[in-house]
Amino acid sequence: MSSPLTDATNALSTSALHDLTPRQRKESVLASLPSAGSMLAQAESHAMAPSQADLVEPVQRINEVLRQYGVEFELNDTSRVITRIVDRESGDVLRQIPSEEVLAIADRLDELKGNLISLKA
Repeated sequence: MSSPLTDATNALSTSALHDLTPRQRKESVLASLPSAGSMLAQAESHAMAPSQADLVEPVQRINEVLRQYGVEFELNDTSRVITRIVDRESGDVLRQIPSEEVLAIADRLDELKGNLISLKA
């Protein structure tokens, strides 16, 4: 699978990169990368954004590896990623990002979406 970084690095000849200083190499590779906005627009136009179902299995694999370190990830019903730092011995949540309060505010704002501006005079 290719990425913009490997494509940009491969596009430049290795001999041309070899003759440059590290800073010049970095700048030439960065100059040949597409801008972030164009990649996002391209992904949206090609419907490359993964659905929640596409993310479940990778999140489960990440959790299998990181659970031993007390780190857990969860996808909630709105495809928000929730990160928790958990005490490995007791199972208590030490830290959650975003916090429950922030998630409640976000849910409430989603409910109010479209109601903040009245179109009637």
